[in-house]
Amino acid sequence: MTDNTVQTIEIDSPPEAIFAVAADVAAYPEWATGIRSTEVLETDDRGRPLRVRFVVDGMVKEITYTLRYTYDEPHSISWEAEPGPDIEEMEGSYTFTEIAPGRTEVVYALRAVPAFTIPGFLRRQVEKQIVGTALRGLRRRVEEIGGT
Repeated sequence: MTDNTVQTIEIDSPPEAIFAVAADVAAYPEWATGIRSTEVLETDDRGRPLRVRFVVDGMVKEITYTLRYTYDEPHSISWEAEPGPDIEEMEGSYTFTEIAPGRTEVVYALRAVPAFTIPGFLRRQVEKQIVGTALRGLRRRVEEIGGT
């Protein structure tokens, strides 16, 4: 990914537990700020989402997009958007690295190109806000469900 936003957070939980929360895309509206709904359109043979339609609060307008997921359990989850009326391109990933027993570094990388005009500097600020909010929400969710 070039020209993307990357942030890191540490979570007191093993990678497997954090991976499980991040892979449960259907539950995102319960804890991920701004996500109004998700619809799993396709799953793999293990029941993990492969294609998911999202509806998010874009502040100015509701934004809808579909992501295609790939997994390297429990090390990473990656996604890429299908081009649509609101998102021209989007790719992202979570990587989970155990840095001590029961403690994991989570790296979230995101690059998004909306299908509507927005200045580059503003797009980068929105990406930073999305990534930071998502990481904090992921940590809270893992702590809530006792991801140990």
